[in-house]
Parts: sequence; C-alpha cells; structure tokens
Amino acid sequence: MLNHLKQEIDFGTPERSSAETVRLTIDGHVVSVPKGTSLMRAAVDAGIKVPKLCATDSLEPFGSCRLCLVEIEGRKGYPASCTTPADNGMVVRTQTPKLQTLRKGVMELYISDHPLDCLTCSANGNCELQDMAGVTGLRNVRYGVAGAEVDGVCGSHHTASAKDESNPYFTFDASKCIVCNRCVRACEETQGTFALTISGRGFESRVSPGQGQSFMDSECVSCGACVEACPTATLQEKSIIELGQPEHSIITTCAYCGVGCGFKAEMKGNTVVRMVPWKDGQANEGHSCVKGRFAWGYATHADRITKPMVRDKISDPWREVSWDEAIGFAASRFKAIQAQYGKDSVGGITSSRCTNEEVYLVQKLIRAAFNTNNVDTCARVCHSPTGYGLGQTFGTSAGTQTFKSVEHSDVIVVIGANPSDAHPVFASRMKRRLRGDGTVASKARLVVVDPRRIDLVQSVPHVLADHHLQLRPGTNVAVITAMAHVVVTEGLVNEAYVAERCDAKSFNDWRAFVARPENSPEAFEATTGVPAAELRAAARLYAAGPNSAIYYGLGVTEHAQGSTMVIGIANLAMACGMVGREGVGVNPLRGQNNVQGSCDMGSFPHELPGYRHISDTTVRSQFEAAWGVSISPEPGLRIPNMFDAALAGSFRGLYCQGEDIVQSDPDTQHVAAALSAMDCIVVQDIFLNETAKYAHVFLPGSSFLEKDGTFTNAERRISRVTQVMPPLAGLGDWEVTSRLSTALGFPMHYEHPEQIMEEIAALTPSFAGVSYAKIERYGSVQWPCTADTAPAGTPTMHIDRFVRGKGRFFNTQYVASEEKVTRRFPLILTTGRILSQYNVGAQTRRTPNNQWHSEDRLEIHPHDAQERGIKDGDWVGIASRAGDTVLRATVSERMQPGVVYTTFHFPESGANVITTDSSDWATNCPEYKVTAVQVMPVAQPSVWQQSYARFNEQQLDLLAQASSPDLAAVGK
Repeated sequence: MLNHLKQEIDFGTPERSSAETVRLTIDGHVVSVPKGTSLMRAAVDAGIKVPKLCATDSLEPFGSCRLCLVEIEGRKGYPASCTTPADNGMVVRTQTPKLQTLRKGVMELYISDHPLDCLTCSANGNCELQDMAGVTGLRNVRYGVAGAEVDGVCGSHHTASAKDESNPYFTFDASKCIVCNRCVRACEETQGTFALTISGRGFESRVSPGQGQSFMDSECVSCGACVEACPTATLQEKSIIELGQPEHSIITTCAYCGVGCGFKAEMKGNTVVRMVPWKDGQANEGHSCVKGRFAWGYATHADRITKPMVRDKISDPWREVSWDEAIGFAASRFKAIQAQYGKDSVGGITSSRCTNEEVYLVQKLIRAAFNTNNVDTCARVCHSPTGYGLGQTFGTSAGTQTFKSVEHSDVIVVIGANPSDAHPVFASRMKRRLRGDGTVASKARLVVVDPRRIDLVQSVPHVLADHHLQLRPGTNVAVITAMAHVVVTEGLVNEAYVAERCDAKSFNDWRAFVARPENSPEAFEATTGVPAAELRAAARLYAAGPNSAIYYGLGVTEHAQGSTMVIGIANLAMACGMVGREGVGVNPLRGQNNVQGSCDMGSFPHELPGYRHISDTTVRSQFEAAWGVSISPEPGLRIPNMFDAALAGSFRGLYCQGEDIVQSDPDTQHVAAALSAMDCIVVQDIFLNETAKYAHVFLPGSSFLEKDGTFTNAERRISRVTQVMPPLAGLGDWEVTSRLSTALGFPMHYEHPEQIMEEIAALTPSFAGVSYAKIERYGSVQWPCTADTAPAGTPTMHIDRFVRGKGRFFNTQYVASEEKVTRRFPLILTTGRILSQYNVGAQTRRTPNNQWHSEDRLEIHPHDAQERGIKDGDWVGIASRAGDTVLRATVSERMQPGVVYTTFHFPESGANVITTDSSDWATNCPEYKVTAVQVMPVAQPSVWQQSYARFNEQQLDLLAQASSPDLAAVGK
C-alpha cells in the first residue's frame, strides 16, 4: 500500500467503552484495554497488526475471512481475533508456524477465485487483498487461478463476472469480490439504507444491490460507504480508474450542508483524485453523502468564469478586464451612487457558502467602506427566526448539542426537517440510534412533525416513527402549543428544573396561557388536522424522556410565525428539563455549510459579530477603535427592505457575494424588478448565476477547494477549510473583498486568512480562544471557545445555566397565516429539498447528480390528482397570487390531500415565482412553506417560463461575447 494512504490506523473493530479494564499478554506484550475490546484491537494497542480482510474499525466484527486467527494459551482451536473479546489473564499469540500455514491456505482459496491483474488493477498500491497476500507469504496457488486447469481439473470461478458501471461515480466489478461482506455491513450499519445484500448460498454467494438490480436501479443512495469499506477493487471510484492513485492528501471541510463533514482531498499535484470522508472528522466520523463524497466536479466545470467582467447595462455584452479595472469600475460606481443618493443607497449580502473570514470582511467592508449597516445574509430567508427565537429564550442564537449527542437520546422529535435528504450524514447517525441493537429496549423513540410522510416516518423494517403528526402547513404553533398544554395540564412539567433554571414570572404566565382550554389538542384538532389522541401521546412521550431531543429545519422557520414556533420549541424543552446535557437539546439543522458562521460574523443589519446589537455603544466603540471608523448605531436594511427601497428609488447599488437571490428568494418577479431598478450590481461567484444576469460587474469567486479559512457547522463546530488548489481566477475571495475595500477608500491589509481570524477572535468574545493552531491541534473547536471553556470549546450549551441567565418563556399565540385556501386557490404548496441536489443547484446541477434528479417536480396526492385529471408525469400549471409556473407532476401518497410539494433546484422551474411576500413577523423570513395555489393540467410552459427562456438565452449570448471580441463587434 502507498505509504501516504496509511496515515490513519485501522484498529479492526470499533472502540468499546467500559469502566472495567482487562489485562492480557499478546506476543509477550502486556496490554490493558476496556472490557469488551476485541483481541484484534487490543493487539493494535500493543503495536501488533493481525492480518484481516473482513474487519475494519468502522463496522461491527463479522468473523468471516478467517485471516485473523490467533492462538490463546489454554484454549483449543484458532479463534478469530475480531470476534473474540479480550479477557483477564489471556496469553495470546498472533504469529506461529501453524497460524502461518492456516492463513496462507485461506489466502490461496481467495486468490484462486480472483483475477491476477494486480499491475493494471485500479487498486494497485491501495488493495488490502494484495497486502494480505504479501503478509501471509503466499507464493503460489495450488488450485489454479481464475479457472486455470490443474492436474486436468478446471474449478469453478467468478472472474468472468460482468462489471456494473451504471453508477456515474463508481464501478462494481463482481469478478474481484471476495464476499467479505464489508460493503453490505457498511450500507446497513454506517448508512442505514440496507440497499445491499448477499444473494445465493455457499460458493454462489455474491454481493447484490437490491434484488439483483444494478446500483442505479437499486435503493443505493451513493453515499460511498461501500466504496470506502471495500478492501479490493470491487467497488472503485471512476476517478481512481481514470487518474490512478493519489500521491498526497489534504484535510478540508465539505461545502454543502450544515453538517460540516471533514474530508481528505486526495490529490495528484493540484488535481483532486477523490474526496474521502475523514475518519477523525468529529461531525461525520468517516461517513459522507453523495454530494460531499462525489459531487465536487463543479469546481473545475467548463462553466466556471475565471476572468473579471464589466458592462454598463445588463443588455450590453460582458467585457473581460483585469482585476484592477474591474475593482476600479465597481468602486467608482458605488462612490458615484453614494455621492448622489447618500451613503445608505448601497449595501451588500454575505454568503453562507463562503468562509467565516470572507463573510467577516464583506460585512466589515459594508460598515467601514460603505459606512452603512445595509448588510444581510441568506439566513434571512432560512434560519433568521432561529436567531431571534433562541436568542430570546436561551440567550444565544445556536443549537445546543453536538451531532453525536443523539446517540444518548431516548426520544427524538423531528419537526419540519427531512434529514435523510437535506442532512444525510446526520440522518444516518440518527437512524443508528433509532435502530439500536435490534431490540425494542435499545431503540430511541421517534416523533415526526411534518405535512409529508418523509423517509423517517417509515422505512420498513428499519425505522418506524412512533408518532407522525401530519399537520396542515402553517399550523406549527398550534401543534407546539397543544403539546405544551398536555405537559402543563397533565403534570409533566419538570418542576425542579424550571425552578432552578428558568425565570419564574415568565414561566407562570406561560403555564397559565397554555393551560387554557382553547390551547388543548382537542380545540386545535380541526385547525391542525392532527388527531388529539395522537398529539397527546407524542407530548407524553417527549416529556417522559428521560432524554428527549428536538431537531428542526426550515419547516419550522420559513413561516409567518417562524419565530413564534422556535420560541414554542424552546418553551417546551425548558418546561420538560430537556436542555443542558447529553441526549437532549434544541437543534436547528442548518441548510448551508456556513449559515451558522455567516450569522456569527455579523451579517445581520442590526448585529455586529457575536450577535451584539449595533446600538450598543460599548460594543460599537470596540469595532470603531479597531477599524478606525465611525459606525452608525442605526440598523440597516434587511434583504426584503433592500428590494422595496430599490423599487422606490432610494437603494441603488448592491455587492452580492456567493448568493443567488433571484433564484432563492421568494416572489422572483419582484426580486428581478428590484435588481433591474439598481444602477450597480456587483456579483462575486464562480458561475454566471441568475443574479449575475442582472449584474454590471462580475468578480470571479473561488470554490471551497480553492479557499483557506474556516466554516462553522450546525453544532457551532469551527473547522478548517484548507486550500487544495490555487484559485482558478488568481485571487481568493478574501483578497477580492480586500482590494475592493481599498479601492473604496478603506484599506485592508491582510496577508493570509489566519490574520482575519485573529481579528475576529480579538473582537468577538465567543471566539476569543479560536485560532488556526488550536483547530489543527484538536481537529475542530466549538464556540463559545474562551479562557473559561475547555480548550476545544463548548460541545454542550447551557449545562449549568442559560447564556441569558434564567431561561425565559414567551406565550405562543397561534395566528393563522394570511395565506389561506380559497375557491380560486384551494391547495397549499410547501417546498423543500432532495438528496442529490443542493439549494439553487448551481453546484450539483453541474455534476452527474442530475442523473438522479434532473428537474423539479410537483408532488400531489392521488385524490387531488384524480379530481383534476392529472396522471403521473403530466405537465401541470401551478398558480398563486404572486405568479404561475409549470412543472411535471409526481402522484404520491407521501402528500396529504390538499397539500402539494416541490423543490427549487432548477432556475427554469420558477418555484419561487409562485411563492409570495408573506413573511415572519419578527425577522422577515419568507413563508416558503405556505402558499395557496391551484394546480391544473396544461400543455405549454407558463408565460414567465417563456420569458425566462428568452432572457436566459440573451444573457448567455452576452457572456459568450465576453471572450469573443469579434462576436461582440458584430453584436454592436
């Protein structure tokens, strides 16, 4: 095996935890290990590696390969070291002449049914079978190889088995399979999909996706766990087959969802060969999903724009220019706008896809160079109610636990989230807890609160929700208040916890409020559609715990009462004493890789870094002293306010880094009109996204593979993002922002992102102990990370007291959404995501992930479809008061009657053409989850889609002219 691929030790079997230790001797070495530890793992602790093929420390021991046999003094036979637990006083030998003979004989049998093409095999240099042949001293095969005739006899073999190349990312070469079962066990134990099995018996036992299907036709979700587990070339990345083995690796962090998986980027020079989940990554512990593991090819896609461009009007062709000219053009435009319309006539939007350091610089530029607080971030349209709700109740705007904490949960409540699709690596961890060890007593109980029957509700026979509260969209607050009613009126409040940890007055007010008869499950049943008995049972289960955890997503926040619902969740958790220890907590599942970080870094118009209000003179003076400027105490414009001000003529310029507000924000036509009214839009991105089509300056951005800095995931975990290849455009995003700020008259002088983090730590109390050196020492740190916390920060929040002191309760009065069904719009549309695509799709649409999901579809219940004459696959028009679009229908019983669902990954779909301006009362977070619509069969695209197609073609033509001066001249 290539040396650089052996940096991580494989202990063969998982680590065991026990207060009791056992002491034994292995090959003369005395070793002490926790009770339950396998002999194989104990041997590794003693510095001895026992040969193995079916064993790996990410999977439970299986004992099938028979290579790891050992001798135990006083015992008969040769037990497998992977399945034999260490015991006190054992004397074990791992290498004797007899063991050598046995292992060599086993290897002979393996190799007799295996191709001998090692020199041309894609796993050459990284093949455990090859290594074990060397370790066992195999020099010849008496039985012939691959059906070769020996003494006139030709044995059966599988070396002519066909290769399955249906998956776009990896191949399955059954001819090289040794049936070690590692792939099957990885699919079961690590991923929890159970897509693989062993078919046949005896010599005919073979690994089979599904019921003899191809990988693409099976239930495989392409997480890559089987590929990572395979000890041979049977399951192999196509990139390895094409490029060969990598020659070095660099640790970095995934740039997709808020789980924040650690990865090893395995490289040849500046070329990424593959992304391998990092075994020591604390968020993912060696697991991954299809996006992080495989869908990174967008970084070098042909659509990448790597040269700065400018134009006077959006109807003009783009002109490629130098960095200096582009930045000078942008700065002069912004200065002219502010000179004519005032300093608050411009603003900016930070990106949740960019690093903490890059986000910090953008908000600093806006406040110091623009001299305005008109800064906002995409969290406005996703988790801003989390910031408000948890800030009010607990005192801080973040989740309370680590992902690993779910392993200690007895009851798990999932509200408005679909982890299997949006946070798949965490979903796998959660499913392991829900499955337990197969016994009823070992399993966590599950409550799902969601309008759809998501995967977690029932994935027979592995996960089955105890209660599915299939509420009507828009009635979240009624459900959470009714659950609280049950807790209060049935005496389920944790009185001791509340008395010690919570504000008495607010609790007593809340207790009286939720106890009212009008807040009972029976009173709300007609409103929510949830049977009162089912809701009562779910509330009792949560309150009983003993460790109950709530995980929620955008189905909580993206509502007119999003902030109220977050407060309601926090109220319930405090009343039941479910905050401040392992296995409990309130945990928002963040949608993008650095949504948490973009909020932490001061991206909201009313807050400086660390969630400190802009009006606080003491806080503001610290930043003024550090930056050498005066900062306005008045909050700036939120994103929706920017759009309204643009249409009113008072907001004229926008700096937008790494966000596609045209596709992601609600009421697309309103957003487009607002951008069209502006005089200067500067977009910094890697592709010409939908927003860039309205831009006057395009500054090429960097993908995560080109970045240096940090991301903060949903557990407040700050991890390093390490540059594995130089920026394709020549400059990193932080360098571009620094240059623009300097051109605006506020010089920024940084030589490396580490200096930016040092400034963040100096000015932000919760980051005071954060440094690159510490992150690299511990793998990651979790804020708050200060002199008063453990060196690696704070895994669990609010252990002894809430950040605000006493936890505060608020009454959660249910108010029906203004989006109501009518005769004209009799259905409710709600939106979400799909596993293979990500957010607006700019990244995943430029990968083979399109083979799983190539268009946004509308899910509709069979009853609603039949009423309208809609069949599966038909084109249907979806109309709301904001607009209309056309999608293909998927008839599905996952929906409840009266509710339809779609995703928003493809710009031509126009999903946000039909979402409205309705928003959360506290934060302006759009109400994506509740839109009254009508759905009917149609025969052609909508008017908007036809208009979009023309506009898109025009903009792509203007882009093509940028690199083709002759075409531009003809165009003039």
